[in-house]
Amino acid sequence: MKFNPCTGQCTEDGTHCQGCGRTHEEIAQMRLMVGGLVKLALDRGYENQEEFAAAVGHSILWKLQNS
Repeated sequence: MKFNPCTGQCTEDGTHCQGCGRTHEEIAQMRLMVGGLVKLALDRGYENQEEFAAAVGHSILWKLQNS
C-alpha cells in the first residue's frame, strides 16, 4: 500500500477521506502520534524545531529500512 499525504481537502463522511484516500482510523492514529511528538518538543522547549522534526523523520526512515 502507498502512503498518501494530506491534500488539504479533508472529508469526514464514510470510512475514508476523499482528499487523501486514507481511512479515518489511520488519520486519527497519525494525528495522535504527531500530537505526542509536538507535545514532547513543546514540553522540552526545543528552539530548533526544524532539526527536531528532521531527526524524527530520519529515525523513522532508518527504522523502516532496517526492520
